Amino acid sequence: MSDYILEMNGITKEFTGVKALTDVSFKVEKGEIHCLIGENGAGKSTLMKVLSGVYPHGTYLGDILFEGAVQSFSAIGDSVRAGIAIIYQELALFPDLTVYENIFAGNEVQRGGIVDWNRTIAEAKKMLGKVGLDVNPELRVRDLGVGKQQLVEIAKALSKNVKLLILDEPTAALNENDSENLLRLLRELKAQGITCIMISHKLKEVIAIADKATVLRDGRTICTLDAAKGEIQESIIIKNMVGREIDDIYPKRANRTFGDKILEVVDWSAYDPQLGRSVARNVNLHVRKGEIVGIAGLMGSGRTELAQSIFGNPKGYRLEGELWVDGSPAAFKHTSDAIKAGIAYVTEDRKGDGLFLIQDIKSNITAANLSGISSKGVINDNEEIKVAGRYKESMSIKAPSVEQIVGKLSGGNQQKVSLGKWLFVGPKLLILDEPTRGIDVGAKFEIYTIMNKLISEGMSIIMISSELGEVLGMSDRVYVMAEGRIKGELPIEEADQEKIMQFATQ
Repeated sequence: MSDYILEMNGITKEFTGVKALTDVSFKVEKGEIHCLIGENGAGKSTLMKVLSGVYPHGTYLGDILFEGAVQSFSAIGDSVRAGIAIIYQELALFPDLTVYENIFAGNEVQRGGIVDWNRTIAEAKKMLGKVGLDVNPELRVRDLGVGKQQLVEIAKALSKNVKLLILDEPTAALNENDSENLLRLLRELKAQGITCIMISHKLKEVIAIADKATVLRDGRTICTLDAAKGEIQESIIIKNMVGREIDDIYPKRANRTFGDKILEVVDWSAYDPQLGRSVARNVNLHVRKGEIVGIAGLMGSGRTELAQSIFGNPKGYRLEGELWVDGSPAAFKHTSDAIKAGIAYVTEDRKGDGLFLIQDIKSNITAANLSGISSKGVINDNEEIKVAGRYKESMSIKAPSVEQIVGKLSGGNQQKVSLGKWLFVGPKLLILDEPTRGIDVGAKFEIYTIMNKLISEGMSIIMISSELGEVLGMSDRVYVMAEGRIKGELPIEEADQEKIMQFATQ
């Protein structure tokens, strides 16, 4: 019998005349952790949807062999019965049901045709033990953090006697500790004989965990790299992903000269009445013209809350302190006031808060500045198309036209649309909250290049990021937050990961 648990041979998948996959071959050995990597839109998720039956047999060309037998999955249930489970980036849990109900949803433990709840709870405890999650199975899922919800998803997969576990960007929404716990669990599952495929943009995680890594580019298989041969290295991965070498993912800026303060907050505090506590406390911070200021800190440190309190306070915090814009005192009662003052905010949650996924590119790009394409309250459709086309070209948004639905774009292109939307309002200061979360290395480089171009044109940027490499690679100055306070300020020449983490854990 073959050592391969999975073989996908000559897979070709087409959507209305556009080939998403072209003659893709992909093989996974039993008991290995195999990473599937590539830029957004490379075809990774499409390939896994072909495998799992989301795109049923007959809608694609090529063959799938699982445990040596040719498969013809016509629905997800067929792949699940064969022992294949896929966990998507957006978790498929029922938030108002208990942990044990979620683990056995659709796979209920029954006796005589009736659900045996006592056995269900007992079996759920066993599954939770396997994933190392010590929680009461009678808790509602909504009361768990994202990292623990991810483990519930894996426990759910294990309850179905999974042989091949597929995880699509499993650490995208996790903090560093939860990410490390998840990677440790995958190693433990490997020791138990479970094979894993992991789709990830985080190259350091790929390097840390992969036995092999297959690279897709433009819907084609480029290569399979082997850790045992020393092939899984960042430079090799990037070259194969983007088709060219990127010596430094953080493009250099020749000129680092700064003007007057564009923004300053003095003794700034924000109290959240819903949480019953302050989310920002006595913050003192400033940004100069032509400067990128990084804000680092662990999840829950108050970075996003601080940004939102400055950007017109959409959450309704009780604010104290002083806000100065261009040397004059300011008070924003609404986000529209912040926009008029020249401040824009690109949210960390582009799908939930930043974009209208069911609308097209042009509608999204002009959404925050309809007056810029209107006359006497009437939108000029031709002007809207021209504006959107200009941003599509200048930001290299990969789409057939500005009438492409945004929800069908890759994550990197969605992020460019979100950025274009706020650039169209003509801000002096751009707040970027996790600007490269969930996008690939090639798209990151493009976003960084856009940031440098904006700075060269006189804009200022506040960049909130959980990636310390990004903070160190792009910032001119770094503030570090913890528990809603600024714990340290570092010029980039003095900043390093160790100093940032010391401040962040104070």
